[in-house]
Amino acid sequence: MTDKPKRNYSAPALEKGLDIIELLSEQEAGLTQSEIARGLDRSVGEIFRMLMVLVDRGFVAQDPRSDRYVLTTYIFEVANRIPIVGRLTAAAMPLMHEVSARINQSTHLAVLSKSAVLVIGQAHSPGNNVMSVRLGARIDLWRASSGRVIVAYQTEQEIAQLMKDVPLPEESLAAQIVDELAQIRAAGMEIRDSFVVKGVVNISLPIFDHSGRAVAALTVPHIERIDATVTFQQCKDELVTTAATLSKALGGHPPEVSPGQGD
Repeated sequence: MTDKPKRNYSAPALEKGLDIIELLSEQEAGLTQSEIARGLDRSVGEIFRMLMVLVDRGFVAQDPRSDRYVLTTYIFEVANRIPIVGRLTAAAMPLMHEVSARINQSTHLAVLSKSAVLVIGQAHSPGNNVMSVRLGARIDLWRASSGRVIVAYQTEQEIAQLMKDVPLPEESLAAQIVDELAQIRAAGMEIRDSFVVKGVVNISLPIFDHSGRAVAALTVPHIERIDATVTFQQCKDELVTTAATLSKALGGHPPEVSPGQGD
């Protein structure tokens, strides 16, 4: 949990409920009532009342076997009611399923969410071996190609603010990140080894809306199969076409990507 900025107004009950949701969002296996209380430095009684409300509203469920509380998918359903997320997923999912079937690779759609990248759409490859990112996953902004290609198309002031707000990886210098973002803009995409999985190569392109802003990223975590019938170049070309189609569906104008770019 990060420190919350001080505000002029407060709603203690609402803040407690939101704190519980944020804490549970970081715990895949869930937490018991006492663990939540300790994590938020609150009494068990306070937490109990908030949990009962969240359970009644469908945001939280209790696992009867472990007594742990976990977030339900309802919060994701609510998030998808946000107009831009709804428009993105509605336009993207058919295209993502089609391209994943053609290239036999998984694809995912991500947006910026505060200081991280949030995966809001996913399509699995039809093959037996799948490399994918969990739907709803939050990923470190600077260690995700999806985040980098979105950030690359923000204004200089926005990029500077993000670099101030979100700690850079220990091995990275600010000048290096700025240079890499410029390279992404020049290529119109990013192709690089995965930050977290050896042997996986990320192919990631920005998605633009009608205002010309990069609002999302479409990414393939490419795995090389011994018996592959689709080349890496074909995968890249297919993703470039799909990303451009999605941007146009949102009223955006994607940058031109030449055949050799991104290599």
